[in-house]
Amino acid sequence: MDDLLLTLKTTFGYGAFRPLQREIIEAALADKDVFALLPTGGGKSLCFQLPALLRPGLTVVVSPLIALMKDQVDQLQAAGVAATYLNSTLDADEARSRLSGLHRGEWRLLYVAPERLMLDNWAANLKAWNVTALAIDEAHCISEWGHDFRPEYRQIAKLRALLPGVPVMALTATATDRVRADIIKQLQLRDGATFVASFNRPNLSYRVIPKDQPAKQIIDFVRARETESGIIYCASRATAERVAESLAGRGFSARPYHAGLNAAERTRNQELFLRDETRIICATIAFGMGINKPNVRWVIHHDLPKNIEGYYQETGRAGRDGLPGDCLLLFSAGDIAKQTHFLEEITDEHEQAVARAQLRQIVHYAESSGCRRAELLEYFGEKFPSANCGACDNCLEPRATYDGTVVAQKFLSCVYRIAQNGNFSVGMNHLTEVLTGADTDKIRRWGHDRLSTYGIGKELPRPAWAAVGRELMRLGYLAVAEGEFATLELTPEGREVLRSRTSITLTKPMDLPKAKRVTRREGDIACDEILFERLRALRKQLADERKVPAYVVFGDATLRQMAREYPDRLEAMEGITGVGEKKRAEFGAIFAGAIAAFLESNPRITFSD
Repeated sequence: MDDLLLTLKTTFGYGAFRPLQREIIEAALADKDVFALLPTGGGKSLCFQLPALLRPGLTVVVSPLIALMKDQVDQLQAAGVAATYLNSTLDADEARSRLSGLHRGEWRLLYVAPERLMLDNWAANLKAWNVTALAIDEAHCISEWGHDFRPEYRQIAKLRALLPGVPVMALTATATDRVRADIIKQLQLRDGATFVASFNRPNLSYRVIPKDQPAKQIIDFVRARETESGIIYCASRATAERVAESLAGRGFSARPYHAGLNAAERTRNQELFLRDETRIICATIAFGMGINKPNVRWVIHHDLPKNIEGYYQETGRAGRDGLPGDCLLLFSAGDIAKQTHFLEEITDEHEQAVARAQLRQIVHYAESSGCRRAELLEYFGEKFPSANCGACDNCLEPRATYDGTVVAQKFLSCVYRIAQNGNFSVGMNHLTEVLTGADTDKIRRWGHDRLSTYGIGKELPRPAWAAVGRELMRLGYLAVAEGEFATLELTPEGREVLRSRTSITLTKPMDLPKAKRVTRREGDIACDEILFERLRALRKQLADERKVPAYVVFGDATLRQMAREYPDRLEAMEGITGVGEKKRAEFGAIFAGAIAAFLESNPRITFSD
């Protein structure tokens, strides 16, 4: 066994690397600059943590979120790694103690926020601490084209001048080609090695349903998953509070998490969630969670996200341990109107145009009848190799289609007549008003009440016409015109189907799904569920004694493997995923004893693959 595999097994308890991890680590140990794009749950952290154990000196990790720092340091220390962090949560004595340790060379990894690196006295510190590697986590924050741009990240490039010989590793879970190029440019990566893994998260299932009585929909969903942890993302603080109160009022363990809470309450709610005291966190999309909790089993989006990148990263917080996770998006046309209203408040024209394009893409995803997984991967420039992923609503329950030739012809004709009448195009709202015969000032002023298409669509309500229009955009018959306003115009293909009266098949709107009871999911590790629950209780007791989240002791995948293989002696713990040497020494005998005691009164169950 080579040094990399040996360190992986003895320190972290894993017998094999995930895709691209070994290649990234080897490039880092060769002192190359590295750009690494791995999906959420793909093992980014290990790419800088493991090299830090095999090279001399200090690895500095730039991380944007205080909670994430503490989380990772807790897990590293549990595995026996000399890691620490410096941030505003530490009191003066503790900060001084850690700084002294850094000057004495006691730490292998230091986590720090970007703005702290720019403080006046830090240049001297960094030069004195024998920094031999710099890792930039969540590197998309440096790009204004990214979904979570943070201006303070732009200052990181100054470190290149301060530490000219130190290799830099930039890591992110989500970035389009444009964002990747911007990260490499902003961080001045020199002839760097670039690694881009698949964006596919095969253990996640994706579902979009029409939003209808969302409180009831969420309660029904959660009731079927009462023992599981999940996150509900909301568009506003008020909604996050309301949803948390609604769930708590019905006996569910739920708390809010947003920027409007004071720091102490926010920290407390997050700690309770990390320790499985609280099962459900209701968080604002804008604030984000930034946590490394591996046993989040589901994510709900109560409201439409602003863009696909944010949605992908937020859903990616489910199933980080590789076990199955469910992602549900509640979608309504009203959410499109709300988001459009917010966009109109953006004063910068370029920024508004980018935001509009991003909103169109997430609406396209929500309304599409195609494979959800393929749609997500296509956004990131990746092609899904199968026609059916088997794990999204559109693949499992394809929506019905209908002959939409007449409605399509009406809509396309209306676009054509308006453009012909005034030599300018209009937006979706105005088109639906003309089709349904609305009496508005604009319609009268522009003479659109005299068009042959005025009022020809009274059989459908305006939201239904808007849905038809968006599907015609997806089919390539309509496009958004270039310019300041999001107006619609016919494409060459649209002109051709209008002229030739070609038949057009459209997809029926989504139906409300029937409630289903959740049993064990496809992809879960089959195990003795009674023993698994016993081991979870033991894990929680041990974690509470140490004041750390439960997964710092062991993850769910580790407990499931124990509950499948029944390692009732310390030696039998060898080969259980996630049991490194330090954890085996600290916890192995305790869990083996619990399993042996369980077997005294319960039979072993044999599981087939």
